[in-house]
Amino acid sequence: MTSTPTPTACSLSSRQQWTLAQLQEWYLFPDLLDSSVDPASYSTVSDYIDALVAPARAQSKDRYFTYLTSISEEDAYYEKGETAGLGVQLGFDYNSNRLFVVEAYEGAPGLAAGMDRGTEIIAIGTSASNLQSVQSLVQNGGTQAVSDAMGPSTVGTTRVFQIRQPDSSVSTVSVSKQDYALDPVSSRYGAKVIEDNGRKVGYIALRTFVDTAEPALRSAFADFKSQGITEVIVDLRYNGGGLLQVSQLFSDLLNAQRTGQVQSYTTFRDSKSDENETNYFSSQPEAIAATRIAFIGTGSTASASELLINAEKPYLGSNAALIGSNTYGKPVGQVGLDNAPCDDRLRAIALKVENANHEGDYYTGLASVLPQTCQATDDISYQLGNPQEPSIKAALNFLDGRSCTAIATAGVAQQGAGRRLLKAKNPNAVQRELPGVY
Repeated sequence: MTSTPTPTACSLSSRQQWTLAQLQEWYLFPDLLDSSVDPASYSTVSDYIDALVAPARAQSKDRYFTYLTSISEEDAYYEKGETAGLGVQLGFDYNSNRLFVVEAYEGAPGLAAGMDRGTEIIAIGTSASNLQSVQSLVQNGGTQAVSDAMGPSTVGTTRVFQIRQPDSSVSTVSVSKQDYALDPVSSRYGAKVIEDNGRKVGYIALRTFVDTAEPALRSAFADFKSQGITEVIVDLRYNGGGLLQVSQLFSDLLNAQRTGQVQSYTTFRDSKSDENETNYFSSQPEAIAATRIAFIGTGSTASASELLINAEKPYLGSNAALIGSNTYGKPVGQVGLDNAPCDDRLRAIALKVENANHEGDYYTGLASVLPQTCQATDDISYQLGNPQEPSIKAALNFLDGRSCTAIATAGVAQQGAGRRLLKAKNPNAVQRELPGVY
């Protein structure tokens, strides 16, 4: 969605006025928009937005889903998968105040410097002479101090890290942030066929729903199809969402037998009902007819990822399961409303997504609404794609008909033993969809 504003100076008050007008027109919960707040009381557009949508946040219907971002930055990410940084996703263990790499991206400087899944970051500095331990950063400023120590997401920003590898070896490395193209499906482990008890199981891990994911998804499913695979593990454990059309393509690739049937419904507020859509499964040459699917999720699995999982419920029922821990709970989607002269894009909650049975109010995560779930940990001592990794092992057990313990639905979903992705206070476009990426 693009709205072209009347050209004005990009003053704070003009930008706030434009933002309010967009929300009054598009916001999914118009009765929960507090238009009475005084814009003069807020020094940034983002703070003003937070005040406007506070009533919806109080009901957990808009958990920081409505926000302001940069048009140019977001377009580079969604269209090309490009961003600047180290290319590592970080998880913070709240039980021990330790920082770990949970995933590292090919072609990015972090992996090239030896930072991969399971690497611990012990200390951070701008040079070897001013390293500060993660423990001391947390003691003095909490996890925000750790995030701040990583520096801005600009090309050339250099940080020195003391790191410990899974084999206990310790080293000091200097890494400069660079532009890199994020590969949505890892070339190392993102798509493979696992042999399990004489059966072939397709495994695919999607990092994020961006346009550049399409070729990799098609290639993976073409391989699955050629090997006659009908049982699949879909690993979405750190996938915070992205483009709905990519999620819809993923569903198509899993459901060759459902062409023409309802995949999902997209519904806007009453005044925007002409935007409503019924999405049908469409025929794809690489599609398989999946009979059992194990979706691996965590508290970082959200939005388009949850749509993909929920779309299977009416058709596969207990033959589809959530493995791992409860998902985030975002059954709503944003539209992008552009104030181009100011490089402002307002991402506003404007639509809800439902499956073919009109089920979609999973604001507390999918674990409580799916008929089949299996609890499992996210063990970073194993690389993703490894059949011995506990979540993947639990997924294989489910596909093979073995019993499991259901996911507890109470409380905040977490990864591992108290480990959650490290979140920036002011996330950029990539950090919105992939929390913990630096």
